[in-house]
Amino acid sequence: MPDEQMAHPGATPSGATGPPPPPVPAAPPARPLDTIDRSILHMLQTDGRASIRSVAERVHVSRANAYARINRLIDDGVIRGFSARVDQERAGQGASAYITLKIVQNSWRTVREQLTALPGASHIALVSGDFDVLLLVHTKDNRELRELVLTRIQAMPEVLSTRTLLVFEETGLGPQPQ
Repeated sequence: MPDEQMAHPGATPSGATGPPPPPVPAAPPARPLDTIDRSILHMLQTDGRASIRSVAERVHVSRANAYARINRLIDDGVIRGFSARVDQERAGQGASAYITLKIVQNSWRTVREQLTALPGASHIALVSGDFDVLLLVHTKDNRELRELVLTRIQAMPEVLSTRTLLVFEETGLGPQPQ
């Protein structure tokens, strides 16, 4: 993002006056993962519905050990949740697009909140390069995609410009079910 000029002496980089926002609390340091932890992660990425018993059997530990390890991975934030892999087209979301956004400097948190609330938004990333944000959306059709971009995203005051890249075909690269 380009360098921003200060509005007046005492202004913060965002142009607002007053004290800077409080610092974001640091996450606890990550514990090293061993081979068993990595095997458990791989299994759960492949099948998030795997039972504790099947996880324990596959990685050759007791059920109590598997349960404790999974809970520790959740508590440590290594596992952020469990979800289903969805075929967007079969779920009625026939149009997918990556949308790149250039945004006002220091508006990332505000923009992220607004983008998160958009219907069909499935991935949002703050990135470096020629644009600031990369957004993946899934919509029913191109008309709905057009409305989302033109009336919702481009109407955000913090969004300076957008570019829409239609997705013709997707291939997930995560672990595949066995």
